[in-house]
Amino acid sequence: MGAYILRRLLLIIPTLIGIMIINFALVQFVPGGPIEQIIAQIEGEGDVFQGIAGGGGEVAAAGEDGVGRRGLPPDFIEQLEKEFGFDKPPLERFLNMLWNYMTLDFGESYFRSISVIDLVIEKMPVSISLGLWSTLIAYIISIPLGIRKAVKDGSSFDTWTSGAIIVAYAIPGFLFAILLLVLFAGGSYWQIFPLRGLTSDNFDDLSLIGKIGDYFWHIALPVIASTISAFATLTLLTKNSFLDEIKKHYVITARAKGLTEQRVLYGHIFRNAMLIVIAGFPAVFIGVFFSGSLIIETIFSLDGLGRLGFEAAVARDYPVIFGTLFIFGLIGLVVNILSDLMYVFVDPRIDFEKREG
Repeated sequence: MGAYILRRLLLIIPTLIGIMIINFALVQFVPGGPIEQIIAQIEGEGDVFQGIAGGGGEVAAAGEDGVGRRGLPPDFIEQLEKEFGFDKPPLERFLNMLWNYMTLDFGESYFRSISVIDLVIEKMPVSISLGLWSTLIAYIISIPLGIRKAVKDGSSFDTWTSGAIIVAYAIPGFLFAILLLVLFAGGSYWQIFPLRGLTSDNFDDLSLIGKIGDYFWHIALPVIASTISAFATLTLLTKNSFLDEIKKHYVITARAKGLTEQRVLYGHIFRNAMLIVIAGFPAVFIGVFFSGSLIIETIFSLDGLGRLGFEAAVARDYPVIFGTLFIFGLIGLVVNILSDLMYVFVDPRIDFEKREG
């Protein structure tokens, strides 16, 4: 197992490099870089994309470089290019970036005057709160419900819960989040939960119990909104996994020996059926942690990694874009390795080294 883990760890390096190469190459063709953003702000245009959307006539008047129309001194443009490192060829910039990343130097944001790593650490608590609690709640509810549905397959309980799950899965997360705000956050009905933020303004003055209560009070609605889709998928996955195991011969043999249904279910079926559920853990966690965080954070006014990535992409803040991409890519790859280790923990009979051989 040690050799397998070592190989997986070594594969992280070329995988990350491949991810960075693809994204770095794509960025070279995207219009409206950080220099153009700064020039647009100096010229009072607000956003470089307004000029791009304004039509071809204005761009044609700009000349081949698209900057001359602004009437800014060439020395100023050259100074900006040197400050941001765009005076160097793309390959040299990419190699320098990789070397800095290998030494855990992710640079500084172009527009925030703060290092990328400090920026990520600052925004991390919000996204961790959403991802961790949503995943835990999804598993706590979905696994028992999925087992119950498998045992009661075809019954009225299975039918109406399947209908509820399908409806929950069909509802977009952002729409459900808005519904929660309208109903429970001072919309048109009850004001039970706060409208925005992760903590109250007087959070530092609260006692330890008060801080814990205030935190869960604020995070309740965002977690519920981000859990709904993962909950639906995981429940059906658990049910189908248990149904597949229930039909196998070793279950029939265990029942023939006179074992109780509880012993058969949790002593024999559970370990095998849970393998595929555990395999889906990284996808559930990473999906909630990254994919749904932008919309949920925006609706509930939470300042997390989702909004950070979106704002960095709009502003063309390349250090933040590539730094977070590298960090999140590394996290995703490590989580996948942890998933394999959980396989072995649940069922020691699994040997990845023999399978690779």
